This record gives sequence, C-alpha cells and structure tokens, in this order.
Amino acid sequence: MMTEAAPITTRGDLAGRQVLVVGLARSGIAVARFAADAGARVTVYDRRTAAELADAVTALGDRRLRLALGVAPDAATALVNSAQLIVTSPSISTRFPTTEPWLREALGAAESRGIPVVSEVDLFLRLTRARVLGVTGTKGKTTTTALLGAMLTAGALPHEVGGNIGRPLVELAEALGPDDWAVLELSELQLPTISRGADLSVYTNILADHLDRHGSLEAYRAAKMRLAELARGPVVLNIDDPVSRELGARLAPGTARWYGLAEGEARLRDGTLLLADTALLPVDAVPLPGAHMLRNVLAAALGAHLAGVPHAAIADAIRSFPGVPHRLETLGSVGGVRYVNDSQATIPLATLAALDAFGTAPVVLIAGGRGKGLDYRQLAEAIVRSCRAAVLIGETAPELERLIAGRIPVARAAAMSDAVATARAAALPGDIVLLSPAAASFDMFRDYAARGDAFRVAVGDLAPTAGVEA
Repeated sequence: MMTEAAPITTRGDLAGRQVLVVGLARSGIAVARFAADAGARVTVYDRRTAAELADAVTALGDRRLRLALGVAPDAATALVNSAQLIVTSPSISTRFPTTEPWLREALGAAESRGIPVVSEVDLFLRLTRARVLGVTGTKGKTTTTALLGAMLTAGALPHEVGGNIGRPLVELAEALGPDDWAVLELSELQLPTISRGADLSVYTNILADHLDRHGSLEAYRAAKMRLAELARGPVVLNIDDPVSRELGARLAPGTARWYGLAEGEARLRDGTLLLADTALLPVDAVPLPGAHMLRNVLAAALGAHLAGVPHAAIADAIRSFPGVPHRLETLGSVGGVRYVNDSQATIPLATLAALDAFGTAPVVLIAGGRGKGLDYRQLAEAIVRSCRAAVLIGETAPELERLIAGRIPVARAAAMSDAVATARAAALPGDIVLLSPAAASFDMFRDYAARGDAFRVAVGDLAPTAGVEA
C-alpha cells in the first residue's frame, strides 16, 4: 500500500482539507457532516440525482458543502483527482469488481499518489480514543453485536453500538473517551479498508459468501481475517468452525479465545451454558432458537466477559434479549400455523441453520432471490428432508426447482403476497411457514429488511379481522 502523503490521525487534520465523500447513504451523510463541522472543504458525489437523494440532502442540514449528485463520470473523476482525502461508501472500492471500472481506475490512481482512500469506519478507528470491540463473521454478527450491546448495558459499561449494524459512529469520534467501548459490527465490505485492529475481536464463523464481489473463496476469507490480523488484543473464535480454527492457529500464542457447543471457555454442558467454568444459565432460558443462535450467545458471552461484564449481567441480558428483526423472528400464528421471518438468510448455509433450528416441525419454506455464485445442492437435500412444501421466488427459483421438483410439492410466486398466500394454502396446523431465502434480495427488493417487511405485511394481511396471534 502506498504511503499516505498526509495521514489523518486527529480531527484537526481535516481542517482546510479538500474531502470527497463518495456515496450519500448512511455512512456518507455522517462523514460529510463530521468533516464539514471539522472545517474541511467537503464535496459529496453520488451517481444518483438530488431528487432521488432528497432525504439524504436534508439530513446534511445547512452546512456549507458542495453537492455533485448525478454528475457524469468525467466530472466525478475530476473531483477524485482534486481531493486530498476520499471517503467511500463501503461497497465502493478498488478491490471490488462490482465497483464501476472508471471509478475503480480513478480511486486506484488517487491511492497511487498517496491520497488516503478510506471508509467511514476506518476514519472513526483512526480518530477514536475509545476501546474497540469489533464483531465480524459470515452469519450471526448482527445478533451477536446487538447482544453484546445488551450485555454491556446490563453490566453498566459505557459504550456505543454501530458500524454495519446501521449507525455510523464517526460523529462520536471525539465524544467517546478511553473508558468507553465502541462495539462495531464489521462486514466484508468494511474490513479491507481498516488500518487498525480492535482491542477485542469477536468472530461468529467464516463460511462462504459474496463470491460475486471477491471473486474467490480465498479472497473472501482473507477479507474476513483482516480483523484478527490487525488485532490489538484477544480474538474470540468459534471452535466448531473449521476456518476459524485455521485462523486461530495463525495468531500469536494466547491471542485466540475459544467458544463452542462442547468445547471452549464458553460452552454447553448438561443443558447449561458455562462461562469460564462457571454455570451461567440453563439452555432452556435462552430465548433464541437453534444451535447457530446458541453459538452467537456463547460468542457474545465470552466477548462480554473479556470486556469486563459480570456473569450475572451477562445472564440477565441473554434471558431478556428479544432477538433482531429478520433473523428467525416469529411474527405470530394464523390458524395454528406459525410464521417466521428469516429474511437475513442470504446464503444456503444460513437457511440450513434455520431449518435445523426447528427440528422435526414441518416447514413450508419460502426461498429464492439473487444468487451469489454458491452451491444449492446441500440445501436442496435439507429442503426435501425438512419441508412439507416449498414456494420459490426470485432469480434462483429455477435452480432450486430443478433440484427439488418431484420430491416435494413446489410452487412459484412472483410477489411476496402471492408467496405467503400459497404457503398458507400448503400449511397445516402445527406447521411453520418460514421465509429463509438462501439468496440476496436485490432482484425484488431494496435489501433483506425490505423483503422481510414485505413478508410481515403479507402475514398481517392473512387475518385482517382476527389479527395474527402472538
């Protein structure tokens, strides 16, 4: 990596600097406000127009900055060429083939000139005095991050939760002190750009995902492993995950701290969660379903323990944790059929875990969406074993139908409302209608949350007079 001509290490380094913010979503809004308030000369570029970004522009307030919204690539390239600091949206990088070629070229040329090209989270990490608790993994990181926040709250440890979980923390870079924790969920989009590690790192697992963006399984894993490679303290790892075991073997002795269903500092024994050889609470008291959720609980418990949260507070937080929307979220029952929203299951392994969570209960599965170059054969066998029927949506529907047709009843649906109505017709009392797509949402929805919200609305419409039973 080229040495930066003028590194950013304090808020004062931004004063008078020409800063280009690329992408006006949540992180871009936060960076633009923060940099402008620090005295930078801020320009915001987004390929979308001002009309499309009206709410985002309003969120900038009356700060003095330049908007370059919807401008042509030549004009945007000129902005890149004149910038002294470039802060990009997490999805925009010279490393990602999904970034437009002209923008990759322009950003790469800036990097070669020693211009810092960073993300919002990296800018925060450069400036904050807080202790950083970083959470990553292929699946389970949002649940684990949210549960860690609940545990720190129960233990009265001052902290803020943000990052990929939805709240950029850069505007709090000065407010957080050395006694505070910044709990950051970090995605594979954010990890390649970070220049410092966390004081405490927590991994859920390292599976296969986003091969469309990274090009290979090895490149995706390398992005995920960066948090551990830059670690400033303990790294909490899942001993049940083979790739995490490989990562742990590469770390300095004593760095890896392990959890798992049967082994580790946080583990299960005789129906009890153990933490540092002390009984924490019965497994039956954990409100989250499935073995994969138990692993998330164990990861958070060990991370909170290492952060200084007392055992009693950790147990209290687990008992009262309601879960996170779109992750095995029970919406209620209609006519004896339970409806569960697992829209965040965007890869086959996540849907496998969801099916496993319900044991022998019959499932009518709603699945499908935009593929990520992953293999569906193992999932297809699990669907045939576990499901009464399947309703398929989106671009991967033909592939899934080819693998399971003739083995269980299969239907297609063009909209979520149709999918839910079809699933209801196929389900019997005692069944579970499960939205667990095993694919991305972008063929039909803005994101997985919009897909889950559409499922929620469709379920609510099933019984408009009686309502959905809790």
